[in-house]
Amino acid sequence: MAPRIWTAALVVIGDEILSGRTQDKNIAQLATWLNAQGIRLAEVRVVADQQAAIVEAVNTLRARNDYCFTTGGIGPTHDDITVDAIAAALGVPVVVHEGARAALADYYASKGGLTEARLRMARVPEGAELIVNRMSGAPGIRWGNIFILAGVPHIAAGMLDALTGTLEGGLPVVSRTIGCWVAESEITDLLGDTERAHDGVSIGSYPFFREGRVGANFVVRATDAALVDHVLAILAEGLEARGFEAVDGGI
Repeated sequence: MAPRIWTAALVVIGDEILSGRTQDKNIAQLATWLNAQGIRLAEVRVVADQQAAIVEAVNTLRARNDYCFTTGGIGPTHDDITVDAIAAALGVPVVVHEGARAALADYYASKGGLTEARLRMARVPEGAELIVNRMSGAPGIRWGNIFILAGVPHIAAGMLDALTGTLEGGLPVVSRTIGCWVAESEITDLLGDTERAHDGVSIGSYPFFREGRVGANFVVRATDAALVDHVLAILAEGLEARGFEAVDGGI
């Protein structure tokens, strides 16, 4: 029986991402963190600060993945609508979480106190748990398989750190790379046949054009490190048999 594969999705929320004013960094950091938990980031959707868009994305992705993460839109201003949107998606009211209120009151005690705007960051969908935030006081939020994180990457990273080891997952994915100065169209049979012959292995091909030549890097992924090494060796031998040099680690 094939091992259970745990998956997660990410909803990146923010007009500033879609406009290009801000470049998202949370996708890569979440994918890396999830892999260490034995969970694969299966899909990502970027949506505007619009309640209907957030509701549709969250309900769709949480239904077909084990976990659904969101980043962005949980600050103190009027356009931070993630909490309200996810509460609508869940069909529950928004309430002030007393634990969040206490954490914010402590954090802002020497920074002007807990204003009405700052208290917005204590609002959660009813029934939610908190995700500890040691960076800025405002906690993240967990409701079932939904995890609501900050959009600021270093704050989101702290929230992920607080979640480390708390999610059920499988084996981490191991990946290794080889490169070659070859057009991928010349070796599609080698790539396809090798992948099909080894259950649980995926081979990604990433072509490039440099120094006036075409080449590609090939990334082998699986949960078994020995299997990854075995498949890499097969690819290297296949490339060399065709007159191409395989470069360990990629080009």
